[in-house]
Amino acid sequence: MDENELTGRRVRRARADLNLTQEQLAERAGCHVNVVKKIESGGAARIDTYHALARALGLRTSQLFESPGLGADLHADDRAMALMALRQTIAPPVGLTGLPDTDADEPVSMAGLRRAAGELAVAYYRDDYTGLGRMLPPVVAGANHAVTALGQEASSLRADVMLMAGRYLTQVRAYDLAHTALRDAVQEAARAGDRTRAAAGVYLQGWMLLRQGRLDETEALSVATADAVEPRLSRATRTELGVWGRLLLRASAAAARNNRPQEARSLLRVAHTAALALGGRTATEPSSWGRFDVSSVVMQAIENHAVNGQPARVLGLSKRLPKALTAALTTNTRNRHVLDVAQAHAQLRQGDEALRLVGGLREVTPGWLRHQALARDVFRSARSVRRRPLTSTQRELGQFLSVN
Repeated sequence: MDENELTGRRVRRARADLNLTQEQLAERAGCHVNVVKKIESGGAARIDTYHALARALGLRTSQLFESPGLGADLHADDRAMALMALRQTIAPPVGLTGLPDTDADEPVSMAGLRRAAGELAVAYYRDDYTGLGRMLPPVVAGANHAVTALGQEASSLRADVMLMAGRYLTQVRAYDLAHTALRDAVQEAARAGDRTRAAAGVYLQGWMLLRQGRLDETEALSVATADAVEPRLSRATRTELGVWGRLLLRASAAAARNNRPQEARSLLRVAHTAALALGGRTATEPSSWGRFDVSSVVMQAIENHAVNGQPARVLGLSKRLPKALTAALTTNTRNRHVLDVAQAHAQLRQGDEALRLVGGLREVTPGWLRHQALARDVFRSARSVRRRPLTSTQRELGQFLSVN
């Protein structure tokens, strides 16, 4: 029996324990009865669907699955030939030294590598994933060579390069390769004696685990690391507060998705303490956790309401956000917020507004939108609540998102 069949059996047994029909469970979870039938028959679904079913059944989402991490990730396309060059540099064969075999006579330009690493971050925040995918292999190879030639002197730089590689690979759902990149980043940061950089690698690892539905692991890892790096507020640097706060937000996101709302709120409160300690300033680290301030905490609270099926709260909080706060958000955070708002409109049967918001994202950030499974879910939900046929523009949006 494969993993999907085991999950389906757990859903079926939990439903029977509550004396619910498939139709009643579907109504509680806010999904179509055919989705329940598909899952109980051994079909696969997105993690948000499992979360809604678990909430309807009074379970933690992780209780529907086998031990985390077992089985293949059905959503990853990391075996595609398009990733071959990056795979060869991130996971190359190694010799007796345990390091990749490089040309020892090739000169190392640390200044050039630092400039290249900065260009990776610029491409990432422009949502230029095609360009980033082309840029990464030679930069990773250069960082590998620098560590071979210079040792610990180049460890921090290689850590930053591998952090960015891990972010890109998680974004395109190449999870096995992302894990390798992030593991190397943490190890290089530890070798350089930089706990803050290592904690940043753990934060990104939590994102990867979250996308795989490994919610218990994400929360536990993020909380343990946050506890380990918790700074003394009276003398903490912005970077220390930023990575600590981001780890707490990651743990809150996992708890919310795992039907642990009290824990999610508690973690948000501590993250808010970290944000207030910044004194109105913003902490940033482009290579890893990005940005942290009060707006980050507010956005996470809205996202938690979204995953917990509270669309009215999502829209209510969104309307009360100051324009100055939303203008200060990073591009990815702002885009994710727009998707949360679009999902809320779809859940409230406001399909045209949901499709308008998703269409707006296509205009400004098509590269990012292509990799968002939530966008496809919102499109399907919005389409299902419309009483009129889709317009030509809306049909084009569906084609862009590869939604049949």
